Amino acid sequence: MINGKSPLVIAIAAISGGGKTTITKQLAQSLDNSRTLFFDDYDFKGPDDIVDWIENGGNPNEWNLAPLLKDLNLLLAEPLDFIMLDFPFSYEHSLVTEFIDFSVFVDTPLDIAMARRILRDFREGSTEDILVDMEIYISRGRQAYLHMLQTIKPTADIVIDGTLPARDIIHVIMNHLELKKGLDN
Repeated sequence: MINGKSPLVIAIAAISGGGKTTITKQLAQSLDNSRTLFFDDYDFKGPDDIVDWIENGGNPNEWNLAPLLKDLNLLLAEPLDFIMLDFPFSYEHSLVTEFIDFSVFVDTPLDIAMARRILRDFREGSTEDILVDMEIYISRGRQAYLHMLQTIKPTADIVIDGTLPARDIIHVIMNHLELKKGLDN
């Protein structure tokens, strides 16, 4: 805990395949006395069809994030310096925004994010599975990615080029955290 203050909560946002998890893990390794929470570790109650959800406005508050909030509150009570959230909504979920001190958006081009997602999600899948996923992406899914770029990206405190190597992204974040720490003292 820095100077007896609550931990600094850092949200890492990006589109699917944009690098949220990689950056969150590597940032946690770079910051002493830190813990992480990963959005994908939870089974949230929320929209069944992401594309329909986006077409209806994509309101992040339609997701019940109670399990994440419970864990976040537990971590906030610990003597930590940093809590990293692998969290796609940045400041846009009304129940989480009050806890976030600093939000990063990793701005990864759609083609790179798609390639990463295919490599991650279909390593054991069939060619047919990949083709079906690509058809969904073309017909409806791409809108979800564009929606994030239009709604989540502008809310972040910093936007970092997702084509940079992870170590460079971490370096940029660390520099901003040093600046923020200096401003808060």
